[in-house]
Amino acid sequence: MPDDRHSSSAPLPESLRRQLEEFRRQLWRSKIAEAIFAGIFGLLFSYLLVFGLDRLWPTPAIVRLIILLGGTSLAAVFAPIWLHRWVWGHRHDNQLARLIARKHPGLGDRLLGVVELQKQLENEDSLSPRLRAAAMEAVAAEAEKRKLNDSLPASRHRRWSLAVIALFLIAGTALVIVPKAGLNSLKRWLFPLSSTARYTFTLLEDVPFQLPVPQGEAFSIDLRLSEDSEWQPEIGEAQYGRQDPVWAKLDDGHYRFEFPGQQDPGEVRIQIGDARHEITVIPSLRPSISSTVAEINYPDYLELENRIIDVPTGVVTVVEGSQVQLTIEASRALASAEFGPLSAATSLLTPAPSARQDSGETPAFDPEAASMDISDSRASTGFLKVTSGSTNVPMSWRDDLGLTGNEGFTIRIDALKDEAPTTYLQGVQTQKVMLPEETIDLEVIAEDDYGLKEYGLVWEGQFTRPTDEVPAKGELRLEEGQPSMNRAAMPAAFSPLTYEISPQKLTLRAYAEDYLPGRGRVYSQPIIIHVLSRDEHAQMLKNQFDRAISELEDMARRERNLLEENQRIERLDGEELQSEEGRQRLAEQEEAERQQVERMENLAEKMEELLKNSSRNGTIDKETLKKMAETAQAMRELGEQDMPKVEDKLDEAQDQKNTEEKSEQDVEKAVEQQQQNLEKMQETIEKANDANQRFEASTFVNRLKKAAGEEEAIAMTALAGSRNFGLHSRELDPADLRLLNEAVRQQSDTASDVHWIQEDLGHFFTRSNKQEFREILDEMITSEIDLGLEDIRLSLIKNHSYIAADQAKNWSAKLLEWAKKLEGSEDSPAGGGGGGGGGGGEDEDFDFMLRVMRLIQQEQDLRARTRALETLRRSFEAETP
Repeated sequence: MPDDRHSSSAPLPESLRRQLEEFRRQLWRSKIAEAIFAGIFGLLFSYLLVFGLDRLWPTPAIVRLIILLGGTSLAAVFAPIWLHRWVWGHRHDNQLARLIARKHPGLGDRLLGVVELQKQLENEDSLSPRLRAAAMEAVAAEAEKRKLNDSLPASRHRRWSLAVIALFLIAGTALVIVPKAGLNSLKRWLFPLSSTARYTFTLLEDVPFQLPVPQGEAFSIDLRLSEDSEWQPEIGEAQYGRQDPVWAKLDDGHYRFEFPGQQDPGEVRIQIGDARHEITVIPSLRPSISSTVAEINYPDYLELENRIIDVPTGVVTVVEGSQVQLTIEASRALASAEFGPLSAATSLLTPAPSARQDSGETPAFDPEAASMDISDSRASTGFLKVTSGSTNVPMSWRDDLGLTGNEGFTIRIDALKDEAPTTYLQGVQTQKVMLPEETIDLEVIAEDDYGLKEYGLVWEGQFTRPTDEVPAKGELRLEEGQPSMNRAAMPAAFSPLTYEISPQKLTLRAYAEDYLPGRGRVYSQPIIIHVLSRDEHAQMLKNQFDRAISELEDMARRERNLLEENQRIERLDGEELQSEEGRQRLAEQEEAERQQVERMENLAEKMEELLKNSSRNGTIDKETLKKMAETAQAMRELGEQDMPKVEDKLDEAQDQKNTEEKSEQDVEKAVEQQQQNLEKMQETIEKANDANQRFEASTFVNRLKKAAGEEEAIAMTALAGSRNFGLHSRELDPADLRLLNEAVRQQSDTASDVHWIQEDLGHFFTRSNKQEFREILDEMITSEIDLGLEDIRLSLIKNHSYIAADQAKNWSAKLLEWAKKLEGSEDSPAGGGGGGGGGGGEDEDFDFMLRVMRLIQQEQDLRARTRALETLRRSFEAETP
């Protein structure tokens, strides 16, 4: 069955339609205004909130972001929702009718009914258009009697507008009054995640985020107020962690906060006016110096390479003229380092020549401060030239944390002069007597602080009597040094025969030379060597023999006194010997005998040495040597065998374990042995005197020959100066005058020697009663040689050289004649080594022993001269480039 229903739309009455349209416009206008003003309010409020918070503390970025999102949400979120509700949700008439019904329920229901009737679906049978129109007219008439605007919801757009205006005025005022703060807050509000710093009316400059401070030391934070700061508070506050806050007054634009020493890191909160800052404090140990080194560039003349030395004591010692570079190494990387100001005892450091600029000018050295070259944890000065005296170089440094090192670190540079080398001779006495073929073994030691250039030996001779020979003079370079040689020791052998040096007085010295220009050689203390002729050597041995005999006689006297005391002790009985007093007397006698034994052993060694030297001389006859050997042997037996027996018996007599009889026997045996020793000593003295008498006799020949040689030398000296014959001393050349004076002095000494020869001949004849010595003595007395030698001296004083030379030659020949007479005498001990003694095997044995001894001595001399030649060879090699 078909549906016969149909819809029929009847328009609302015109008055009602106009009322609803007006109601809709009022509703939309109010709610849209509210949304707009709410959005603007949110933006202004969020901005002002950031502005206000920034005045109190540095608003964090996340807080500013939340505020910005909250402020914009009113415009971006709330406004669309609000508009959707009030505009989109109230666009239809039925929606408006429901809104009106909230205020006027009856009217609203009827309006809603009229709106529904407008679109009602009915059958034709039941549809009554007239009735519907009447109903709608009735409602429109009722609505016309009322104002629908009364049904509008409460409108807050005026409040929102007033709030917006108020906030706008506040924001505008802030931007006008404090434009920098306003614009800064606007930027921080619009860009919350940016790094825009908060503007404060109190503006501080260069506030650090981190501050390293010395660990455990009080520190301060000094904050400087900017000149552009609009607010200058009188007092600022700072707090380290939870410690009590500290305050600082504004002083000359600075706030200085003092804190006690800290061990652990912490935060310092600074509050000055509206400025808020947090500084992370990191306590750290100060940078310390772990090592100090100095590089020394020595002066060019030393030829030494640069040297790097540690300076643990803070003192560098260098030679004047050196250049020094100081380097320190710290415990952390360094940011800067300086040295200075300098203080010096006598002078300051000066720039090294290498620091000169291309223009050739030397830059002035600033004694107040100078920067150091930095390389990580090392800092170095430039090369500084050291002139003289001592210089203190204080240093300061700062590490990459900004901490400075401990104050008072100073390096002292001591400039020393290049001292002269030293040298000395070792292993030899300062006075030495020797024959030309003998050799001296010695050691040359040379030292220098900055290198030896060379060292060696030098000698210079001097004749003690006038002669036409030239005194010896020479040198021997032992080794060529090098800059790094500070000490050298070289064994050397010196033999006069090797260098063809005749008998004379030699001054031997070591020399050394360093590298300092113009200094020259430095010499050691001299060694005086008397190179003797065989005659002089024999006379010296004779004098030594005399002293040895005197010592032996003195020992015999002491031994006799000891014997007499022992004989007194022998008279004591056993009980007295065992008493304390008796043992004390025995002990004293034992000690005295022990000293006698030591003296005898020493004298025996001297006698053996004298025998060796006598056999070396070659002019002493065999019989004299034999008696000297017997004397030495007897002395050795006494010292090693006989005399110790007395000492032992005296020691045994003191033993408390002895019986009285045993002590008496020991003393008796000691006396008996001592008597035998004394007799042997007397026999030894007689042998020694006999040998000495023969020795003395042989020396007369040598002494006469020596005097003859001296007269011959005086004659030659006088002839050499004959060109000045008769000239007064004032007219002579100084050199000729010196030679003439030496000749006069030598003539006086020779005359004195001849006088003593006469005296000694007289005494010797008295002791020996040898006729040949008497004859020579009578001839000397008859010749009046004393007067003749004095005449020569007077002739020399007057510069009568020809007369003096002729007289000197005559007396020289006469002295040689007397010497030959004694030497050729049949019984003379100087007559060629014959002389006395029984024949047979004993003489043959001694003769063989003597030859062996002389062969050994010759071999030793040969080896010694070989060492001298080896020393000479090394010298030649040292001189060869």
